[in-house]
Amino acid sequence: MHTSLTDENIIRLYLPNQPNQCFETLYTRYVNKVYRRCLSLTQDSAKAEDFTHDIFLKVFDKLDNFQERARFSTWLYSIAYNYCLDQIRISKRINTVTISDDDDLDMPDIQESALREETLHMVKRAMDTLSKEETELLRLKYEDSMSIDEIADLYDLKASAVKMRLKRIRDKIHRLYEQQYNS
Repeated sequence: MHTSLTDENIIRLYLPNQPNQCFETLYTRYVNKVYRRCLSLTQDSAKAEDFTHDIFLKVFDKLDNFQERARFSTWLYSIAYNYCLDQIRISKRINTVTISDDDDLDMPDIQESALREETLHMVKRAMDTLSKEETELLRLKYEDSMSIDEIADLYDLKASAVKMRLKRIRDKIHRLYEQQYNS
């Protein structure tokens, strides 16, 4: 495997016929960087090792979906960052607390739950009116946690243009929500 080839060239040339070589080369290039990113987010070397392993399995499972809209390293780091944050969020949700019989339980009241449900429904209806491009931009920023610069690179735009588009989309959703709320 040629070390002078770019990541993208390695994927194009070797993934179809020599996937193991492709995997090995990219893994060798990036395993330490991904591990360090995981370690900085988790502050736990064992978790960072596990997450690094899981990330590479996920990346190489989806490597044929890599569309070269960004550099491979940007795509990889985005997946690594999002994976770590997801795992951290999941672990926080799974933490349990022992409740004794004399503890006061703050159970959400039925009206509060209904109000929250209705609000979510109204936001979803507002979101459903967005174009595919607007929805994708929001997903990249808020679900995939991509930076403004990464999104700008992906769409070949300036960062200021991405910020403005995101602001307009948020304003549009807010207006649509308000219209539903007031009607």
